[in-house]
Amino acid sequence: MSIKINKEIRELDDATLVAKIAEQQTALQRLKFSHAISQIENPSSIKDAKRMVARLKTEQTARKIAKSK
Repeated sequence: MSIKINKEIRELDDATLVAKIAEQQTALQRLKFSHAISQIENPSSIKDAKRMVARLKTEQTARKIAKSK
């Protein structure tokens, strides 16, 4: 599953990648607030959201490094 997700992330253009990062960070923040207020149904969704943000940021960093070379 991770290979499919990474492939999809690599296919995104730069503007879409930045928008996706902002979207995922907002979703993560909402999950954290929901979990702080009351128990959420699937607490592992917080971990999954963190990993998705990390994947997106890793791709963004890799593109910046590739452009600087």
